[in-house]
Amino acid sequence: MSWFPGAYETTFGRFLTKICEPVLAPFRKIIPPIGGVLDLSPIIAFFAIRMATFGLQYLVYNYLLPLFF
Repeated sequence: MSWFPGAYETTFGRFLTKICEPVLAPFRKIIPPIGGVLDLSPIIAFFAIRMATFGLQYLVYNYLLPLFF
């Protein structure tokens, strides 16, 4: 949302903020915005969620599924 000026003031922007802020807040504490304007925390959060997803899939496929088959 920081990439699009005025996006926070729209109804859709407020809706996305309400949903995404609990996920992005920890990343914003660690990674400050570049130049005070460009927020990269959504990109970092996306990669962290993807890595967690891949790790969970690895555990399920290699350790849990063989127990049942």
